[in-house]
Amino acid sequence: MTAKTLFLPGAGGSASFWRPVADRLGIEGQFFSWPGLGNEPPDPAVTSLDDLVAMVIEQIDGPVNLVAQSMGGVVAIRAALAKPQFIQKLVLAVTSGGLPLADLGASDWRDDYYRSFPSAARWISAPGVDLSEEIKTIRAPALLLWGDSDPISPVAVGERLGRLLRQSELHVIAGAGHDLAQTHAPLVAQLIGAHLVS
Repeated sequence: MTAKTLFLPGAGGSASFWRPVADRLGIEGQFFSWPGLGNEPPDPAVTSLDDLVAMVIEQIDGPVNLVAQSMGGVVAIRAALAKPQFIQKLVLAVTSGGLPLADLGASDWRDDYYRSFPSAARWISAPGVDLSEEIKTIRAPALLLWGDSDPISPVAVGERLGRLLRQSELHVIAGAGHDLAQTHAPLVAQLIGAHLVS
């Protein structure tokens, strides 16, 4: 059975985030949006990150690839931990992945985020759970994409995540920031395409 690809955005919440990359790859896939985040309309049934994880897990009923950015990477990690038997490949871009960031030089994104999205749900800025130990159990091959100009998730985060994952390859893109999937879509698509067929 061919794996379907699920595209998970970051806290911007828009299903269109990964479109520039997916279009170049020729992948239709399934594009998630996050109710109540970014400029997405809220859903009374979605009140926490747990609810976003549940949305994704509900769609995993066979082989999947997970392609995720930033906060979406935390959702992807948790989905991979919940249904490991179905995860074929992981692509994690500029995400904490559920790691603590205090000692890795990451800047606090919350003030800028709420200035950009003043009506976004406040639950998204709640402290997360440290998944460092659980991440070590993930067997799916992972492509890690980072930019060397990202203050929100510095390269040190990707390096630590790479040490925890059993099978991973880290690519650092020169001059790229937190939205590298959009600003460097041709290169990102090339890297993802090679990973998904390897």
